[in-house]
Amino acid sequence: MAQLSIPVELDVEFNEFYDSRYVPALLKVPGVRSAARYRLEWTDGDAMPEYLAVYEVDGADVPKTEAWRNASVDCGWAEAIRPHLATRRHAMFRRLP
Repeated sequence: MAQLSIPVELDVEFNEFYDSRYVPALLKVPGVRSAARYRLEWTDGDAMPEYLAVYEVDGADVPKTEAWRNASVDCGWAEAIRPHLATRRHAMFRRLP
């Protein structure tokens, strides 16, 4: 999962880029099964980023692969969006039986 915050003036550009370029690029990475995006509706804390992306992957190492990094670079994410992120958190969770 990734939690992200972006300055409000870049919100439209961020969402258009994420939906039209970033997610399609990541879905081509071997081992990526799905991607879902969420926007925060409410929180009981102050520091919760407003965006959440949840990726279903075949293994915990998939986001650390060269293919994942290349997808990020090739679609332009690294240059166009990443430098503007106010908050960027990543985590890997395992589904419980």
